[in-house]
Amino acid sequence: MIKQLSGIVGLCLGLVFSNSLLAQRPGQVSLPEGPGKMLVENMCSSCHSTATIVRAAGFSTASEWRDLIATMVEMPDSQANTVATYLAEHFPEDTSRRPNLIAGDVEIEIIEWTAPTLGQRVRDPIEAPDGLIWWTGMWASLTGRLDPETGVMEEFHLPPTSRPHTIVPDDEGNIWYTGNSNATIGRLDPGTGMVKEFKTEARDPHSAAFHPNGNLYFTAQGAGMLGRLNPNTGDIDEINTEPRPYGIKVGPDGTLWVAYNGTNKIGALNPDTMAVKYYDVPDTRTRVRRLDLDSQGIVWFVNSTMGKIGRLDPATGNITQWDSPSGPSSHPYAIAVIDDVVWYNESGMRPDALVRFNPRTESFQSWAIPSGVGIVRNVWPTEEGNLLIHQSSSNRVGMVKID
Repeated sequence: MIKQLSGIVGLCLGLVFSNSLLAQRPGQVSLPEGPGKMLVENMCSSCHSTATIVRAAGFSTASEWRDLIATMVEMPDSQANTVATYLAEHFPEDTSRRPNLIAGDVEIEIIEWTAPTLGQRVRDPIEAPDGLIWWTGMWASLTGRLDPETGVMEEFHLPPTSRPHTIVPDDEGNIWYTGNSNATIGRLDPGTGMVKEFKTEARDPHSAAFHPNGNLYFTAQGAGMLGRLNPNTGDIDEINTEPRPYGIKVGPDGTLWVAYNGTNKIGALNPDTMAVKYYDVPDTRTRVRRLDLDSQGIVWFVNSTMGKIGRLDPATGNITQWDSPSGPSSHPYAIAVIDDVVWYNESGMRPDALVRFNPRTESFQSWAIPSGVGIVRNVWPTEEGNLLIHQSSSNRVGMVKID
């Protein structure tokens, strides 16, 4: 039941010269005139809108564009050269988005692997109990498995309408996913390749976390709902909540903490009653995508819209925030706490920057991610104290080995 996928590659190549495709794909914008324009419009629009190109930070050389394109779609050399030359001419690097990198004493090594199926939008890597790394290929409705010792990667088909957003492992080795496009929570048994889905009321399950009580709790961003699934019975309880709940994590005392991307709040969800206590983060422009907790139960969060990171003390409700090194437009996104040190990324920068914040000294250190054009959207601490990352646009799974 394990099979490498090539469907997205075939789809992209088959649609290269479809004149109707450009009109069908939402979010299209006009591209500059020049040799290769039509090829770029047709090729790139097989997976995303032309607006994505316009919003990109760009590259100044054709070889850099070519390296990125190679992680998205296969094409003959002649076409790849034409596309890359056109993009380099009309969409050079936006140097204003370079990160402000901070030097320091900590040493890291970043290792990256390119997923087999191109254009799948790799995201949300996790470590299973056996030490293997898993990820979701959201656009290809698949999940993949990586042996970090050998580099061997395998991919598993999921229901084609699922478009999994997040995966989490259970203690038995099953992989659970949120079916963001078909309103399901799914369970994959890697041993058989069999999938079982549980239907949700919420239309778009988003992020999820297992609780020590054995239940799986999840957010649904567009639906504005929180949910609880009992894996043994299949029973699901769902409630309405504040707008756009996003990341979710379990605290040391069993409280589930919810990041809100639609309002300036952080929520504390009672796992038994499903009641939510809300904490207001200063400034109504604040939007929190993800959060994590340290060993003392302090909540650390990214203030994405304000270019800050912050801490919430649940005992007092006090909130303290720090400006991220690259400033208000840095857009902090994913976050994890390892040994009470905070790690996060600046997703608005190119290259995407990985940042370390030491709360004891209130000091920062940061590094450029080698393939940092694809945005880290979620991270996962490993049992050995390393950090799993990914790059959605450049189709990569990564591990940050921390000294």
